[in-house]
Amino acid sequence: MTTSLLPQPRGLRYDPGLACHHLSQADPQLGQLIARVGPCTLRPRATQSLFAALTRSIVYQQLSGSAAATILGRVVDLFPDTRFPRPEDILACPPERLRAAGLSTAKTAAVRDLAARTLDGTVPPLAVVHRMTDEEIIERLTLVRGIGRWTVEMLLIFRLGRPDVLPVDDLGVRKGFGRTFTKRALPAARTLTRWAERWRPYRSVGSWYMWRALEL
Repeated sequence: MTTSLLPQPRGLRYDPGLACHHLSQADPQLGQLIARVGPCTLRPRATQSLFAALTRSIVYQQLSGSAAATILGRVVDLFPDTRFPRPEDILACPPERLRAAGLSTAKTAAVRDLAARTLDGTVPPLAVVHRMTDEEIIERLTLVRGIGRWTVEMLLIFRLGRPDVLPVDDLGVRKGFGRTFTKRALPAARTLTRWAERWRPYRSVGSWYMWRALEL
């Protein structure tokens, strides 16, 4: 496998071609999977703000994509004067209106807590986040009601383009790892953690290939 000479994709903080080359050298079994799947096409989604991204994450929890998109659309429609509601808009909106748009009581409380913690600085602006380590971001954002470690790890991989995130509690990653390496349906998280040490500093890309392994 040759090293990529292409420009670094927008939004990524690493070169996926270089990442695949490193992973293939460090882990030949993973290299075989990379050869079967092809180049890494992971590209972060554009992020207006952490507040917007995390609001979306909260709304989408435990719902199908179509149902969550409908509810999020209804919430956004409550605020016709802005493209996406601001934290102060959410706090000024009566909770019963958010629930009428389709948010559960728990998600309404979570979105309002996210808004309050954005305004008080617990949830930092993107300019600050880009200077923080992954663990600092996880520690800060999991203070928000309804936001767990897995949610922040998905944000780090798919929104912030961080290269070295290993979501060991993600069932898809663990199942893909089991199919590729251990032939067990659901290997222990500690087994994945130990094995993936060889993937550093590109565990995000290694995780992406575990998801792809389930599609083969």
